[in-house]
Amino acid sequence: QVQLVESGGGLVQPGGSLRLSCAASGNIFSINAMAWYRQAPGKQRELVAAISSGGSTTYQDSVKGRFSISRDNAKNTVYLQMNSLKPEDTAVYYCNADIRVWGSDIRDYWGQGTQVTVSS
Repeated sequence: QVQLVESGGGLVQPGGSLRLSCAASGNIFSINAMAWYRQAPGKQRELVAAISSGGSTTYQDSVKGRFSISRDNAKNTVYLQMNSLKPEDTAVYYCNADIRVWGSDIRDYWGQGTQVTVSS
């Protein structure tokens, strides 16, 4: 009923920038918090940044000042602007959202992931 589709990943050199997008579609009544997570090979999935329905944001310490999360509520879309990328930012990035479907309770949804590789 609900899909989260990410886009914008790819290969970038250290110091470069990428912008990730995640669009939610389906029988959506409302979306609460939206977030980006990442998982590097051999590591656990970790929260990168989150944004509330009202626009309050939170970031992992390692990305503060380099990454910026934003959302367009009219488009049910969340973005992650990533600047000054480092090799340690290499990971699969996943979109996450708390979504209420019409006639149902709030549920946690995940996108399929998009690969971000930072390498020279």
